[in-house]
Amino acid sequence: MSGAAIAPGDACALARALVRIDSRNPSLTPGGAGESACVALLRDVLDGWGFRTEVHDAVAGRPNLVARIGGARGGRTLMLSGHADVVGVEGMTHPPFDGVEHGGRLYARGAADMKGGIGAMCAAAWQAARDALAGEIVVAITADEEYESVGTRVMLERGVRADAAIVGEPTRLEVMPAHRGFVWIEVVVAGRAAHGSRWDLGVDAIRNAGLLLAELDRVDAEELSGRTHPLLGRASLHASTIEGGIGMSTYPDRCVLRLERRTLPGETGEDVLAEVRRACAAVRARRPEFVADVSLLMAQGPSDVATDAPIVRALEDALRERGEGVRVSGMSAWTDAALLNAAGIPAICFGPGDISLAHAAEEYIPLAEIDRATPVLASLARRWCA
Repeated sequence: MSGAAIAPGDACALARALVRIDSRNPSLTPGGAGESACVALLRDVLDGWGFRTEVHDAVAGRPNLVARIGGARGGRTLMLSGHADVVGVEGMTHPPFDGVEHGGRLYARGAADMKGGIGAMCAAAWQAARDALAGEIVVAITADEEYESVGTRVMLERGVRADAAIVGEPTRLEVMPAHRGFVWIEVVVAGRAAHGSRWDLGVDAIRNAGLLLAELDRVDAEELSGRTHPLLGRASLHASTIEGGIGMSTYPDRCVLRLERRTLPGETGEDVLAEVRRACAAVRARRPEFVADVSLLMAQGPSDVATDAPIVRALEDALRERGEGVRVSGMSAWTDAALLNAAGIPAICFGPGDISLAHAAEEYIPLAEIDRATPVLASLARRWCA
């Protein structure tokens, strides 16, 4: 579908066009198409709707789109943020990019996460700009959110800013001012290879890793359970993968354990690294031959905006204006809101669709929910940019 075929402000038509484009993230799916075709369509559409658009590469061949509208008199700016990439399609129970509609639902990979949200945000910005806005609406569609969020990082490095942001991830129209971060840790437990009969020579790396897992289980049950956030609940830790061993009759000389720790606002990657190292020290105090190297693989920070912050209150007012209920909760997944907040842009999540359907074998979004989200976002933009 060409951009000219999508009427200005038609959120569902834009969502239908976007989900029919394969935009699998090539960092996750070798040979994935990436975001280029989605960005090209969006730029064509938004240029036709009167936006001022620019495209820049996050990495070679992986573009971001920044589209602006309004801003005649220098008022406050509102960013509407989304990502064009999607995850893989293995195991899906319906065609991933046909955009099949059934029972008022649009089925496709990316329908919920988050092309339905992109359709609503773009249409809302256009609708809000029918009024003479003092401030500017910035629609920012970025690459690579599903892997390392390089798109949002590059956009921020280029100086794109706003006074507040809505990240249009699927929240079922709930206001979500906070989400957890995550930290990936690798622990390499050392052993000593020996014949299986030589207990006096061998050091079993896998059993020693098991002792560490038992200690981490205690940390999760006794320490992390007491660290809570009013919207997000408790901090948590789980073992993601484990590998090791040489053969049935050989003491394993190495065991690699990878952990994920979901963090609450105020916790950092260095905090988690120290936490795991303390667990190793506790094991070593009981088992002197325990030797392990602990390293930080990745850390993405949490996001937290006060529930009485101006952008939260403005969104709640917009929901009431449109006759929608106001529900405030925590986001279960990590989003680019964390990066925006770290850059000084108060960012909260709000959009159509259900996050539990993201990456799932069956992914869909109710079209009526897109139609409900759009006027709420338009009302918010008018209020914020007035």
